[in-house]
Amino acid sequence: MTTPSLPVRPRPATRAVRRFGDWLRHRYRTMAAGPPDAGMSTAEYAIGTVAACAFAAVLYKVVTSGTVSGALSDVLDRALHAV
Repeated sequence: MTTPSLPVRPRPATRAVRRFGDWLRHRYRTMAAGPPDAGMSTAEYAIGTVAACAFAAVLYKVVTSGTVSGALSDVLDRALHAV
């Protein structure tokens, strides 16, 4: 019968070198990927601004229409006369 061999524990210096190697690989991969995008480019700002202006124009037209204006006035009159 043969005795099973015991696992060999790495020495502390070996663990430190391994950890440093892992850190170095992680750092290289992070740097090789390039900087992350942090915001919109100029074209995206232009499209976003145009879309926001269009939405504001539509909202202004809806709120100033006769139906919505009348409904808001009616709600305010009822709220003021309820007291």
